[in-house]
Amino acid sequence: MGGAFVAAAVLARLGSRIGLPTIPLFILAGILLGPHTPGIVLVKDPHELEMLSALGLVLLLFYLGLEFHLDDLKAGGRKMALAGGAYLLLNVGAGLGFGFALGWGTSEALVLAGVLGISSSAIVTKVLVDMGRIGNPETKPILGIIVVEDIFLALYLAALQPILSGADSAGAALVDGGKAFGFLLLLALAARYGTKVVGRLMNTRDDELLVISFLGAAVLVAGVSEWFGVADAIGAFMVGLMLGSTSSGDRIRELVHPLRDAFGAIFFFSFGLSINPGDLPSVVWPVLIAVAVTLFMNIAAGLSAAKIFGFGATPAANISTTLLARGEFALILATMAAGAGLDSRLAPFIAGYVLVLAVLGPLAAGRSHWLARILPGGRGGGDGDTPVREEPPPAAKDPQKDAEASVTH
Repeated sequence: MGGAFVAAAVLARLGSRIGLPTIPLFILAGILLGPHTPGIVLVKDPHELEMLSALGLVLLLFYLGLEFHLDDLKAGGRKMALAGGAYLLLNVGAGLGFGFALGWGTSEALVLAGVLGISSSAIVTKVLVDMGRIGNPETKPILGIIVVEDIFLALYLAALQPILSGADSAGAALVDGGKAFGFLLLLALAARYGTKVVGRLMNTRDDELLVISFLGAAVLVAGVSEWFGVADAIGAFMVGLMLGSTSSGDRIRELVHPLRDAFGAIFFFSFGLSINPGDLPSVVWPVLIAVAVTLFMNIAAGLSAAKIFGFGATPAANISTTLLARGEFALILATMAAGAGLDSRLAPFIAGYVLVLAVLGPLAAGRSHWLARILPGGRGGGDGDTPVREEPPPAAKDPQKDAEASVTH
């Protein structure tokens, strides 16, 4: 495990020098040091890290819940909802069509719809902060789309769980789905109306007691969620949603950061351990086609969002490229698919797809002006692009960086 942390850190440090995000590098470390690759093998059996990997997934979604607020969507209004809905319609719809076209099966197609349809909030956040685009006018639509995706993700995973669990009949699937949605509704009501009570229970000046309290709550509810057919990560997400609105919310966000980063790295590393590089050649063409589909749909979604908000070519290109990366949500779906015994090609496909887009996304975002030149209105002046270029580079290094990162959800 120590070797896993060190290997992930070394690769991440090297990658940061050329502007690469950490997620694909953690996965690559797992692939290179796993049992399927010649050379040094740190972990012979990926199941040895299974509990730590699960904890990493729980903490990732718990943190996402802390950053998520229903008020974010309300404040954005109708335009953000329309932009987010259009993004999901284009990308999830294309993912579903692509999944059926592959012919791997209906359950596999439903998984691929989510894999191709949902952006990586972690990478999107990093791109916005690192490139000094927090104050850009197109950033609000980007954040609005992320919020809509988060809502969709919670509902989608809850709906997908009974399907992947292999219910024996339609009636059994409906019962399982009813249990899942009932428990999800209970958690949502607790998040909406139980904040004050939970806040009093969590309130303490001792950081040690606060860490133990929120970590215990997140893991316990995640475990109970599985009993009701809801993905454990979604249970943790709802706990984060609840605690984020309490008086201790800001302290919890600060205290959970190192836990999220450490165990999140193990989650991505552990996923890499399960990937056999020898399986990747068999899915090269599906991966390349899926990447092309995602590129095309993201451009269409960027143009759609720009039209809704009255933006020009440069903001449209920024929206398209910033939301391109796929990451943690695709890996969550891959983990669920593996547990359900779906087509063995899914894991290498998702790994290859995530690796390509997690690297391509930030690189494309840094060169979005190339895309802007070929979009409608990109060659002419007066298209509304000028305000975007006025964002001063030092904004990314502002002392309020943590506060800016908090705004992204």
